[in-house]
Amino acid sequence: MPESIDLAFAGAGWIAAVHGYAVRHVPGLAITKVASRDPARAAEAATRVGAQPCTYDELPAGADGVVICTPPAQHATQALAALAGGAGVLVEKPLCTTLAEADQLVAAAEAGGQIAYAENLVHAPIVRQALEHTAQIGPLDVLELRALQPRPSWGDFLTESWGGGVLFDLGVHPLAIALLMAAPARPVEVRATLEGADDHPVDEYAEVLLRFDSDLTARVIASWRGGTDPIWDAQASSYHGVVRLELLPHLLLERNGVAVPQPGVPEGVPRQLEELGYLPQMEAFAVNLRDGRPPELGAAFGRSVLDVVCAAYASAGDDGDWVALPFEGRRDRTPLALWQADSP
Repeated sequence: MPESIDLAFAGAGWIAAVHGYAVRHVPGLAITKVASRDPARAAEAATRVGAQPCTYDELPAGADGVVICTPPAQHATQALAALAGGAGVLVEKPLCTTLAEADQLVAAAEAGGQIAYAENLVHAPIVRQALEHTAQIGPLDVLELRALQPRPSWGDFLTESWGGGVLFDLGVHPLAIALLMAAPARPVEVRATLEGADDHPVDEYAEVLLRFDSDLTARVIASWRGGTDPIWDAQASSYHGVVRLELLPHLLLERNGVAVPQPGVPEGVPRQLEELGYLPQMEAFAVNLRDGRPPELGAAFGRSVLDVVCAAYASAGDDGDWVALPFEGRRDRTPLALWQADSP
């Protein structure tokens, strides 16, 4: 892999812009192509980053890596096409819309394709510290995580075509952190309560109980009914201590009530790019592309998160009964379809 790495972007929306800002701060990275379902948006976004517009069918368009920022229903098709063209991929979360698609991506990764799962929070320095401190306090007896924010006012998040609502889109963040905080314990079953709204067909409040083989039962709440200031936090405790993490509205990490010092943000870097993990994530993607190394978080981890999500939606549709993990239900259905199939 040459020292200079060319990237193509699939998608020209808000999250693509965030990744584009991250690319600016990684030496040796350049965006050469931008594709969008709207040619005008592709042209506009490409002009902003000094790239050329193209179509989805043309990707990877000679690039070494493709950053996939399109709606989830397009992720698997675009990732597989990029891999077939010889590129590595960074796939936005959620990984895809069905477990059948996830199986295809895992198989492609096992065959040598480089698929990085874009859970930016796992790359955030404060989350890294939280995971280290949580591992040090031993087996957990309490684990609670929340992601509360206003309903999105852009994109297709409130439509059936997205594949799911707040748990599918926002909830994958705290679920991913829960799986990593509880490790090496493995999830064995899940139950969930979902609530919708009168003006759209998807869930906008989710409460999930996730039971592990260590007898820990984690509680995860994802909501689009939050106030104007989002709240993202987590608390883990064991017989030996307590770790508390706050990402929004302010960064805070405490162990046993004592604040853990945070590293500074590199000079000239927008604070949220570093603090929410977008820049470290892009740096890791660049290194892995250059060196041909597998990503820290790949398709298998993305599928493990989707596995919990699908089982949770199935549970909510079945009056909140416990559902075993790994999920043994329909692998060709979206999370939303799994909820709607059994709900009244």
